Amino acid sequence: MSRRYDSRTTIFSPEGRLYQVEYAMEAISHAGTAIGILASDGIVLAAEKKLTSKLLEPTKSSEKMYMIDEHIAVAVAGITADANILINQARMHAQRYRFAFQEQQPVEQLVQTLCDEKQAYTQYGGLRPFGVSMLYAGWDKTYGFQLYQSDPSGNYNGWKATCIGANNQSAMSLMKQEYKDEVIPLSAALQLAMKVLTKTCDATSLTADKFDLATLTKNAEGKIVYHEFTEAEAQKLLELAKAEAASADA
Repeated sequence: MSRRYDSRTTIFSPEGRLYQVEYAMEAISHAGTAIGILASDGIVLAAEKKLTSKLLEPTKSSEKMYMIDEHIAVAVAGITADANILINQARMHAQRYRFAFQEQQPVEQLVQTLCDEKQAYTQYGGLRPFGVSMLYAGWDKTYGFQLYQSDPSGNYNGWKATCIGANNQSAMSLMKQEYKDEVIPLSAALQLAMKVLTKTCDATSLTADKFDLATLTKNAEGKIVYHEFTEAEAQKLLELAKAEAASADA
């Protein structure tokens, strides 16, 4: 049935569906898992690294985590080449706003601007949707810490905890069980991220070289700090999570 309606992004099927957007979503569902968890004193971003070959040189920076501005970071799942285009666009919007108004751009305003561009790629012929979903972690003076997720369709939502990429359904069900009604502290969010990654990772056992971890927090001077964990820091956190899991089972 879809063969007649998926040759153009702009053609609706009789059921009212845009198949190319659904194909983009399918591409994302096979990408490495990316998790975002909102805490009372910060935000945790975690992402599974998929090593396609042992011969590849490890990258000097994360391929899943990106800084947009001093107060906004993102995690991506999907086609990295598509993500790079959107990251550059987001950085440009943030710097243009800073140049024009001499202050940081509100988080949701940046997300909405970028999602408007993504939506345009589902509306005009000769284009295809971006095959990437993004988690935005940010802080602004109006709403504090915020976590958003956007899709190839240009739709976005605010979340307390969410997951994109492979095994996202099992990750979401686990976070629904573990995440309490009130916003949890950053230490509990880090432990929850470790627990979710352990359950959803494609590898038989989770090790520090198989995932990226980053936090967005506020220091004593009120400055927003983005920190990417080193392998040694991630290993300590992983060992702590395994010890807690073992004591809970005992």
